[in-house]
Amino acid sequence: MGSCVRASSAILLAWLALFHGYLVSVNGDFNYKEALTKSIIFLEAQRSGKLPPNNRLSWRGDSGLQDGNLANVDLVGGYYDAGDNVKYGLPMAFTVTTLSWSALFYESELKAAGELENVRAAVKWGTDYFLKASSRRKRLYVQVGDPVKDHECWIRPENMDTPRTVLMIDEHSPGTEIAAETSAAMAASSIVFRGFNHPYARRLLNKAKLLFEFARSHKGTYDGECPFYCSYSGYNDELLWAASWLYIATRKPMYLEYIQEESISASVAEFSWDLKYAGAQVLLSKLYFEGEKGLENFKKQADSFVCSVLPESPYHQINMSPGGLIHMRDGANTQYVTGAAFLFSVYGDLLAHYNRKVTCGNQQFDSSHLSAFAKKQMDYLLGDNPEGRSYMVGFGKNPPTQAHHRGSSVPKLLHNAVVSCPMTFVNWFSKNTPNPNELTGAIVGGPDRYDNFDDKRWDSSKLEPCTYINSLAIGALAKLATHRV
Repeated sequence: MGSCVRASSAILLAWLALFHGYLVSVNGDFNYKEALTKSIIFLEAQRSGKLPPNNRLSWRGDSGLQDGNLANVDLVGGYYDAGDNVKYGLPMAFTVTTLSWSALFYESELKAAGELENVRAAVKWGTDYFLKASSRRKRLYVQVGDPVKDHECWIRPENMDTPRTVLMIDEHSPGTEIAAETSAAMAASSIVFRGFNHPYARRLLNKAKLLFEFARSHKGTYDGECPFYCSYSGYNDELLWAASWLYIATRKPMYLEYIQEESISASVAEFSWDLKYAGAQVLLSKLYFEGEKGLENFKKQADSFVCSVLPESPYHQINMSPGGLIHMRDGANTQYVTGAAFLFSVYGDLLAHYNRKVTCGNQQFDSSHLSAFAKKQMDYLLGDNPEGRSYMVGFGKNPPTQAHHRGSSVPKLLHNAVVSCPMTFVNWFSKNTPNPNELTGAIVGGPDRYDNFDDKRWDSSKLEPCTYINSLAIGALAKLATHRV
């Protein structure tokens, strides 16, 4: 009798394990739908300003409600970029551009996963802020907060008392990268809202046009966000990126002429907040496949990106960890992972739709190869790696518990709490304990080039999350959540 019970129990456990696999995974070993949902929740944790009634994070509250006062302008809202309390215009705009791209290209997948409206809301949280930041003609407010003073105080944004310095660009102090990236964000997002909020979409597109002309006619690299967001790649990639989105949004010949006759492009091996060439090339390849034959060179450069990244390619350039993860640089390295995964997902789908392949020397790679590589990169982040752990907070096996993030690591305080900035590092930053507030969905910086990882808050290169890491992951996760790869 006892052996029968044990046998029955074993059979029952086997069936539970089998069905558990179906419940937690649409495709492969992970519940991509859960990862998608949580990746969007992280973006909500990064919101600044007056939070909406449907705020899903109980430990977050209103913050930065006086932002812009020092410049007599309303700059309430937007996103904090990472684990600090500064609002940087360049990475925020890139976050919104890439979110918009996902909302457009993977609209049906996001809808099927029940997340389309949440992604649209995430886009609008950014574009509402950009409309404020660009409210004055030939002027764009590009940063709120003093990063030096901010980094001297480990405090949640709801209780910060550091200077909310305002920086801007104008005709006398240009910043082509930021103006063009903000133009791209507003052009891309205008397409997102066009079908159901046409007046709002028109406002975004009009601002996008003005910002592009401003960026184009007042060229100059802006270094006001250095050393935190220095544009090492220059501004030609942002100009091409913005012109590409404006042509897609308007189909006006003037933008196509700029792309074909004036823009500068280059073959690259990464896609990030600083280097947009590969993204623009994939965008323009779709137009080439649709019949714009004058864009063939951009298709070749998109192929070159693939050839530079794929480990099997004879032209492979980038470093891969022993466990198979892209490793470009220490510090938010996972942005290069999710960036490649997103572009490989999109380009793979385009190749499949138009029955094309990528040729790298004597080898050819089809859409399934690109999609499989994108999946492998995302699977590594979700737990299929030598450490056997997830790099998304609150997801999977042994996820990070000490994200390098002020709001997550500092407990809720009274609104009028008096805080000593030096003591904040003693009381909260340096404590080797899990964060009191789970930063759900945050993809942290990840392991080093040898797959090593230590879950210690002070190791910012491995533990700090960023909005653009997640914005790049959302499209790839939407595809994995709804399609077998």
